[in-house]
Amino acid sequence: MENMSLQVLPLDPVDQGTQRCRLGPRLMESLGLNIGTPVHISVLDGDCLCTAWPRSDLAEGFLQFDTKCITEDLIGGIPRPLAVSPSHIKKIVCPKLKGIRVDVIVRHMEFKKCSPPSLLPELVKDLLRGLYVSPDHVVPVASLETPVELIEVRHIHPCGSEAGLITAKTSIEVGEVKTLSQHKTQLQHSSKIPLGGMDAVCDSLTEILKLPLLYPRSLHRLGLSCPRGVLLIGPPGVGKTLLVRSVAAAVGASLVTINGPVILGSRPGESEENLRKMFRRAKDMSEEGPCVLFVDEIDSLCPKRAGSSSAPENRLVAQLLTLMDGIGSEGRFIVVGATNQPDTLDPALRRPGRFDREIVIGVPTLLQRKSILDMLSSKMSLSSDVDMNALAEMTTGCVGADLTALCREAALQAILHSSQDSGCHVISMENFLQALKKIQPSCLRSSIGLTDFKHITWDQIGGLEEVKLKLKQSIEWPLKFPEAFLRLGLTRPKGVLLYGPPGCAKTCLVRAAAASSHCSFLSVSGADLFSPYVGDSEKALAQVFRQARACAPSILFLDEIDSVLGTRADGRAPHSVHSRVLSVILNELDGVGLRVVERRGVGRKICQPEGFPEEHEEDRQLKYQEVCNKDVMVVAATNRPDTLDDALLRPGRLDKIIYVPPPDLEARLAILKICTEKMPLASDVSLNELAERTHLFSGADLENLCKEAALLTLQEESMDASSIKREYFLKSLQSVTPSLSPEQVEFYENLLKR
Repeated sequence: MENMSLQVLPLDPVDQGTQRCRLGPRLMESLGLNIGTPVHISVLDGDCLCTAWPRSDLAEGFLQFDTKCITEDLIGGIPRPLAVSPSHIKKIVCPKLKGIRVDVIVRHMEFKKCSPPSLLPELVKDLLRGLYVSPDHVVPVASLETPVELIEVRHIHPCGSEAGLITAKTSIEVGEVKTLSQHKTQLQHSSKIPLGGMDAVCDSLTEILKLPLLYPRSLHRLGLSCPRGVLLIGPPGVGKTLLVRSVAAAVGASLVTINGPVILGSRPGESEENLRKMFRRAKDMSEEGPCVLFVDEIDSLCPKRAGSSSAPENRLVAQLLTLMDGIGSEGRFIVVGATNQPDTLDPALRRPGRFDREIVIGVPTLLQRKSILDMLSSKMSLSSDVDMNALAEMTTGCVGADLTALCREAALQAILHSSQDSGCHVISMENFLQALKKIQPSCLRSSIGLTDFKHITWDQIGGLEEVKLKLKQSIEWPLKFPEAFLRLGLTRPKGVLLYGPPGCAKTCLVRAAAASSHCSFLSVSGADLFSPYVGDSEKALAQVFRQARACAPSILFLDEIDSVLGTRADGRAPHSVHSRVLSVILNELDGVGLRVVERRGVGRKICQPEGFPEEHEEDRQLKYQEVCNKDVMVVAATNRPDTLDDALLRPGRLDKIIYVPPPDLEARLAILKICTEKMPLASDVSLNELAERTHLFSGADLENLCKEAALLTLQEESMDASSIKREYFLKSLQSVTPSLSPEQVEFYENLLKR
């Protein structure tokens, strides 16, 4: 009998509300049960308290039970099909109870307000008389057509009993009285919502909400009014809505959400009426307990008022202001707004007394991304080669929604590339790297300077070893060796200027630096900035800097900077477009353009307190990287450095000025080897000879020379040619002329000396 499995069947209608469970007689005998013996039945994650009765057909192997007294896990019903082991049925001793303490869940708040204090205990006693109850169990009584929906048993007397029988002599003490909606809200919030990387912001918001929601009278005794509103500011996908849900659950508050499409109506006055209904609903719920009224995307409901005062959006703003002013100091609910465009909000909302506090949630930092990835992958089957630290470094600019999409895409890659028959799919690092190609950071979407460039390695650029070293020192070393920089008091330069003749790989060098350091890369040219409208160019440049700061560490590449900025000493009008753009970039380099709403995660101290376990080396390196690499690296390139303004070239702005010279003999040979790496060369081709013959050739000229030789081969021989001979390179040398002249090289060398 103990090894058999009992199939759970639906209860017979005659047993509804009787607290009976139906078993086979032989099973009852083996468990030592008599008719009416109280038993505990463990089902799934919950328990049910019943009395044992034999089945009418005396069949074995089946179980039916009435869910009259159950735990909260079984309130939603019992799934079918279901099997229960006989070992999950336990006989218990239930004495007559002297008293119990219960919480009552009623259907409507009006019954709680209007009923006399003595009515509810008598009603509960009538509903529970003759039932076996146990602590932390729930008795549903909705089928009895009473104002009471549920009765939660909290304590029984005598206290040592596992369960007991309620009789006419049992005293009933009613504790908390809640409405059904409030009870459902508390059940939804009972499970903790994980917030990876947002602990500091969550603690700050919890601290703000806890005092007015839980202790309003304390503030009132001090003669202070409760805070009425909190405004959350942050980019899309950063987790504002999830944060409000988590904090509301932490403080035990009900959550009422307002969305724009729900409020806005078609007829005049309907939007204001809907808004009043939502505030009235929050007001009613605040009488039962703390309540948070969450206005999502509040900028779409309350934009800046302009034009006629009778415009629909103006009336809606005025209605919200009136409702927030009428909350009063005794209301136990607070308004939380969320927006990603705070500048479009009406200024009347952003003052103390309405939205008293503004909390900025920035794009996740390196450590926060690591925490989010750890939280998202906690339930995923990961391979041992998955490096979350490396993934956190590669996902600069990604918010929580982007990282969620990354994990989902990696899981899809694992499913698609694994065997369809295998039931277990392990996600490898390669799956994450493939998913990274499809995930674009949210803060860079619709960005002016976003470019999808082919990744270039340092080995793909021939020669220029000294220039490469200087770029690595400026960009790579601070990212790879932050501890050494911090130990010696070094900071990476704010800006780097590459100058040199055209075609000498200035742009390729910057792209290689961005690819090797896993930085976000934004490239801006004059065509992206200049506009026929006054002020648009400056606005576009400031926007590019904001987006670059949001995904720091990042590289902002200003190609052909001489065409964008120029100098103020060339006789141009002081209010020209170039002068205004120059003023913007000087302010941005000095940090004047940094706005309050662009704040990012709270920094952590590097030192480790005594007595704490030693940190892992990888985690320590992540902290150093986050401290040392929080800014935007501005890299500019030009072949006319003499036309740039002197204020741009001083230390603290473009402090690192690097000359990119034309390739010498050794560099030309390295470039030719790279250009002909995939070309089938004949045995008579000597790259050393070609390097000697190509004096004053730039890197672009050498690449063009190799292409011309390949085209001549196809032209002179046929499309079936298998190799490129020396004669075609010599012929190409006659048609391809160097783009550099001795005068140009002398000009740049004189600049270098100065």
